[in-house]
Amino acid sequence: MNDATTNAPAGRDYRGTVLLPKTDFPMRGDLPKREPGWLARWEGMELWAKLRERSRGRPKFVLHDGPPYANGPLHIGTALNKILKDVINRAAQMAGHDADYVPGWDCHGLPIEWKVEEEYRARKKNKDEVPILDFRAECRRYAEHWLGVQREEFKRLGVLGDWGGRYATMDFASEAVIAEEIGRFLMNGGLYRGLRPVMWSPVEKTALAEAEIEYHDHVSPTLWARFRLDRAGAEDLRRASVVIWTTTPWTIPGNRAVAYGEEIDYALVHVEGVAEGSHLEVGEFLLVALPLLPAFEKDAGLGAHTVRRVLKGAELAGAVAAHPLRGMPEAKGGYDFPVPLLAGDFVTTEAGTGFVHIAPGHGEDDFNLGRAHGIPVTETVADDGTFTQHAPGFTGLHVFKAHDAVYAAAEACGTLVAKSRLTHSYPHSWRSKKPVIFRATPQWFIGLDIPVASGDGEEDARTIRAKALDAIAKTHFVPDMGRNRIGSMVAARPDWCISRQRAWGVPIPVFVSKQSGEPLRDQAIVDRVVEAFRAEGADAWYKPGAAQRFLGPDRRAEDYDQVMDIVDVWFESGSTHAFVLTPERGLPFPADLYLEGSDQHRGWFHSSLLESVGTRGVAPFKAILTHGFVLDEQGRKMSKSLGNVVAPQEVVGKSGADILRLWVMNTDVTEDQRIGPKILEQQAELYRRIRNTLRWLLGSLDGFTEAETVAHDALPELERWVLHRLAELDARLRDAVRTHDWTGVYPEIHAFCAADLSAFYFDIRKDSLYCDAPDSPRRRAARTVIDRLHRCLTAWLAPVLIFTAEEAWLARFPDEADSIHLRDWPEIPPEWRDEALAAKWRKLREIRGDVTATLEAARAARTIGASLQAAPRLELPAEEAALLGAEGWAEIAITSAAEVVPAEARRVTFAPAPGTKCDRCWRILPEVGQSHAHPTLCRRCEAVVEGRRG
Repeated sequence: MNDATTNAPAGRDYRGTVLLPKTDFPMRGDLPKREPGWLARWEGMELWAKLRERSRGRPKFVLHDGPPYANGPLHIGTALNKILKDVINRAAQMAGHDADYVPGWDCHGLPIEWKVEEEYRARKKNKDEVPILDFRAECRRYAEHWLGVQREEFKRLGVLGDWGGRYATMDFASEAVIAEEIGRFLMNGGLYRGLRPVMWSPVEKTALAEAEIEYHDHVSPTLWARFRLDRAGAEDLRRASVVIWTTTPWTIPGNRAVAYGEEIDYALVHVEGVAEGSHLEVGEFLLVALPLLPAFEKDAGLGAHTVRRVLKGAELAGAVAAHPLRGMPEAKGGYDFPVPLLAGDFVTTEAGTGFVHIAPGHGEDDFNLGRAHGIPVTETVADDGTFTQHAPGFTGLHVFKAHDAVYAAAEACGTLVAKSRLTHSYPHSWRSKKPVIFRATPQWFIGLDIPVASGDGEEDARTIRAKALDAIAKTHFVPDMGRNRIGSMVAARPDWCISRQRAWGVPIPVFVSKQSGEPLRDQAIVDRVVEAFRAEGADAWYKPGAAQRFLGPDRRAEDYDQVMDIVDVWFESGSTHAFVLTPERGLPFPADLYLEGSDQHRGWFHSSLLESVGTRGVAPFKAILTHGFVLDEQGRKMSKSLGNVVAPQEVVGKSGADILRLWVMNTDVTEDQRIGPKILEQQAELYRRIRNTLRWLLGSLDGFTEAETVAHDALPELERWVLHRLAELDARLRDAVRTHDWTGVYPEIHAFCAADLSAFYFDIRKDSLYCDAPDSPRRRAARTVIDRLHRCLTAWLAPVLIFTAEEAWLARFPDEADSIHLRDWPEIPPEWRDEALAAKWRKLREIRGDVTATLEAARAARTIGASLQAAPRLELPAEEAALLGAEGWAEIAITSAAEVVPAEARRVTFAPAPGTKCDRCWRILPEVGQSHAHPTLCRRCEAVVEGRRG
């Protein structure tokens, strides 16, 4: 209540005549309790089916779902991903599209197989003793269980989609199409079998793709070793030793060459003194890159020395060295072969010695250099990471435990120069979290630089790499930096290794001729496989007699090897477009949007692009949107050991899904997001403000009918300004639907509710809404705009605050068959947009800010208690004074009066409002006290009260 500046005569209680807001919409959301009821309502009314029926004939919008992995409960990153997808789908639907969303799951592969194996190990059971079909059945049951769990968790988040028509890579129909896609590469020549070094997991005993690798700090033993030159062009080099440095001493048994840089300056060093404990020998000659010599002195304990001369690496052409393990007694001559020195353009002087030891079976550069010079690849390491008989002296030893044995052997042979340890970033399997190795094994590859026709009448026979780069250039990326990221990966990556040495997945349905060693390319076989998989699933490949069944009567099974490798799960998920974006489902190809985390530039985006380009010549998407990772409130990665994991199930149970959804849309999803108790409380506060806005709108519309509506051209400027702001927000939302860039959209809507409405428009119009006559033009105008506000805000909030928006809609329009989610965003008339009016009101709000500051100073000095006790004096330049009259300034400044005086510069001063306080509207006016019937009311309030009585 405000204090009057003049004592008023005693009057009646007029509180009952004030038109206060009235609504059953509760102040508290109580979301955890109420949300399940809304979900049950939508399921009961078959909301999804109604949307599809209502959308017939609309332009399609397809966000193709990147399949999550079915092997555990949802984590917060997956929740963010699915909520963001749901918001975008719902927004597209309400913007006039047919957003038919088919959720899916990735169900094959090592993570599930690994979990089932763990269960076997816990029961002291050997997986290899279990029939493969029984093992695959257990994997299928495991995936089905978690698919069901995750589906219910997604539903609880409010994600709307075709749950009955969901897809899974382990569905028989899916497995058939995946096999068919492999067959396309087989028939177009893109699939080949080759010996190449791949990242190999000794723990999981399978090849891994780059997308299955994560990098962690790892302590590696390091080795400096001598390669004594047996032959060199210059006489002074024949007594020298080339020194190499490696962080993988276990690869020394696989060494077959040494690489140098042709343009690198190498120092021929004569050792004249050594530090205590050094393995160097006084009098010996060493070759080391000149720029790296200072570091080598420290690492190897090199003392006094002389650089006899400096030579370019090119002078080493034709040189031959001895293997550092030559003469090792246990090897029985196994390393007594020449080691050629070869020029390598990958050799640098960034670290080491400027020489790289070459083990063709254990590195991409090593393999390529060896192949270029006809050096054979020897299989020195077995599937489990132990040395084979081709590593004499080390057979059976695990590579990660071999460094001490290699050190000892080199020392015994007189070739050990130094040893140490290095902490560096090293590749690990993201499933087992164990380090991997590079290992050359026969694998199946898709050749990225092999010209292939894409089928379907496509005559473009460029390489997959060339087509993929062209497709990237045509794709819309949000953020745009994603283009360069995936583009650089595609440009530099090796051929795609698609074979895995595991059991749970779609087999590579290929037969290899025992006579020629070549794969059998026969479309009839591909067709038989696809037909069988569609009826029986991929298990058909493993059934007795499968080879003869698929080869047909004209070939003998004993003449062919049946490939038992399964296909890379990234190939499977990359093929999902082929069995989801189909005419049978009514979904067009390519999809409008792919949306995943930024790590999928090397994962699902990457594999989907290569698979689709290789079989169809185009990308399966028109646009890609990437989001960041979820961190804790301090910006740390979440981990159980830190105790900072935020589970979406707990957030929903405590705060409600709408709070989690609001958090997603209040972040910049293209960056890493943070979450934690404090951040969630902030989101809850933002939610309360939005909910209070909706509640006030509903209360102010009590009893509103269309008959009250005021035409646009008859609305006051303030109301037309609000409609202009709605037009601006509508354009912002529709632009986000078009561009897929949602950053800042919902924070802008919240700011509109908090700053433009609650702190400005509502504050100004409360007097009219509460105290004007019910049919006054000003009150009707306000209620007209509040009606539009309610319709727009409930619709615009519906994609995010799905439960709250439904509640706010039905609180005003109760209808068992209706839902805000069955409605479109309101169409905004073009006349609502008024840039000139907006510019004027920006200036008015600027001046109002000065008035408010003056009143706050008076309140702080306890001169007044409320703004209605003031009648400020506004000295304004002519152009500002012309914007609004004194009565208008009293209205928007929420004072009882105001004075506007033209002046050279803007200046606002405080003045008390003259008169007496009205008991009903609390304005202080000279006219209060002049009525005999109602001496404590102003003229307006008296008229309203009399009108209500009469």
